Amino acid sequence: QVTLVESGGGLVQAGGSLRLSCTASGDAYSTTTMGWFRQVPGQAHLFVAAISWSGESTGYGDSVKGRFTISRDNAKTAVYLHMDSLKPSDTGLYYCAAARRGGYDYVGWGWPEYDYWGQGTQVTVSS
Repeated sequence: QVTLVESGGGLVQAGGSLRLSCTASGDAYSTTTMGWFRQVPGQAHLFVAAISWSGESTGYGDSVKGRFTISRDNAKTAVYLHMDSLKPSDTGLYYCAAARRGGYDYVGWGWPEYDYWGQGTQVTVSS
C-alpha cells in the first residue's frame, strides 16, 4: 500500500506561481510513474502532468505546456509540480497519483492507469 500526501496549494493571483509537493510513504519504491490531475466540481479528472520513475520522460496536458514543470526526487519518494503564469482556469483540486505498472521510462497519461491517489490540494487562481 502507498500513501500520497499533497501540499503547497493556496490562493494566488493570475500570473503568479505555486509549487505543489507530493510525498509517498509505505511501499513507495514499488511505484513507477507519478502524476498530477486536476478536478473541478462536475467535471472529470483532467490530466496535468506525469513523470517516469527515471525522471527522463515527462508528459503535460495541452493547457499547461510551457507553464508547468514536473520533477521528482526518488530518494525522498516525492514528486513536485512547479506552476508558473497561473491562470484562473488552472483553479481546481490537484491530486497526486502513483502507478505500479510499466517500466522505468513509463509515463501514465490517464486516471485509470494509476493505482494510488492523494486527498488533493486546492489551487485557486484569482483574476
